Amino acid sequence: MSSVWVHPAFDPIALSLGPVAIRWYGLMYLVAFVLFLVGARLSLKKDIQGSRLTTTDVDDFLMLGALGVVLGGRLGYVLFYKPGYYLANPSEILAVWQGGMAFHGGLLGVVVAVVFFAWRKAYIGALGSTAQPAPVPLGQRILALGDFVAPLVPLGLAAGRLGNFINGELWGRAADPAVVPWAMIFPQAADGIARHPSQLYQVLGEGLLLFAATAWAASKPRGRGFIAGVFLAGYGLARFVVEYFREPDAFLGLLSLGFSMGQWLSLPLIGVGLGLMALGWRAPQRPA
Repeated sequence: MSSVWVHPAFDPIALSLGPVAIRWYGLMYLVAFVLFLVGARLSLKKDIQGSRLTTTDVDDFLMLGALGVVLGGRLGYVLFYKPGYYLANPSEILAVWQGGMAFHGGLLGVVVAVVFFAWRKAYIGALGSTAQPAPVPLGQRILALGDFVAPLVPLGLAAGRLGNFINGELWGRAADPAVVPWAMIFPQAADGIARHPSQLYQVLGEGLLLFAATAWAASKPRGRGFIAGVFLAGYGLARFVVEYFREPDAFLGLLSLGFSMGQWLSLPLIGVGLGLMALGWRAPQRPA
């Protein structure tokens, strides 16, 4: 057991500026938003998806999307994971500093932001180079904006999962070091058991591989919704697989069919994603 990797147990505070403490997890959120902004600016220059968005649109959407991530992530955790507790303690629902965020809730928050923003911008997704393009149907605007946003998200997800690893939280299930030589003891678990570093699996699957998949989809002249579908199906599949290596939440355990809550919440994403991919595959192709 002495040869097993041990998590370094990093100080959760990355930097202290007088009375202000900057935590690693908060810093990873900042990194995610910066990556989104930089990626969006590069996409605007190439205009790969023909979105017709401006830099002002990107800045406005980032603020709206960030609000969707935080509120959706928190409310998703409340509703999906601990509804009984928060029903009995409603004053703690907005206490985000106590921890508790759910990706699937954050995704729903971003979807709401996409729908609202697309509703406000009639020209999103307009094809051609006319100065005043004709308004685009709302459904097509939503798909166009979803296609623009999808490739910008995975690297931010990777940053967030790296934050989970630095914090030593959301660790994996028990692993045999003889079979999994990178198995790691997390002192935060206080049990001395070697575990899968599932946070790093998620960095790879939900982050780097998903980024590669959405970047590939963005390079293909498919119809609206194809890129967003690749993101949803890809994330759902990656999360479903990694959940087999991630320790289930102690207060929930495994649910029906031996699936975790994360797996049950990911199944609809796979279905919707495949549907959007089929829709985009059959639709008239966008200009390359």
